Amino acid sequence: MDILHRVGIKASSDEVYAALATIDGVAGWLTSAEGDSKVGGRIKLRFLKADGHEIGRCEAKVLELRPAARVLWHVFEGPADWIGTTIAFELKQVGDYCIVLFRHTDWKQAREHMHHASTKWAIFLMSLKALIETGQGSPTPRDVQVGDWS
Repeated sequence: MDILHRVGIKASSDEVYAALATIDGVAGWLTSAEGDSKVGGRIKLRFLKADGHEIGRCEAKVLELRPAARVLWHVFEGPADWIGTTIAFELKQVGDYCIVLFRHTDWKQAREHMHHASTKWAIFLMSLKALIETGQGSPTPRDVQVGDWS
């Protein structure tokens, strides 16, 4: 089972890559991030409510970084449904737009949590678009709320 999304961002692939391949970049559109964003490094993501209460966390190993082309993570800790999944961002330049082909693959089954994750990934990809195009993303806890993770 896979989650797939496509979004066009009016920017260069280099600009989008920087927001996907660095800790500061990820924190600008997704959530609180720390760790080592180099190949072989581990990224820790914490999802918080506005009051600081943690609602989720995830740790991923950076498997691949191809400047202006690809970012690939493998989830090894987090929600049970996420462990063993792969998160990929493929980039291609089409005129003034960087097209992001997003994949969150290798889900074991399409449970309700996968539906929630698909919606949240769409929201976060729009946050990435806003960050690049306007300078202001909506990472957690400023993201659109759609209900609990459970």
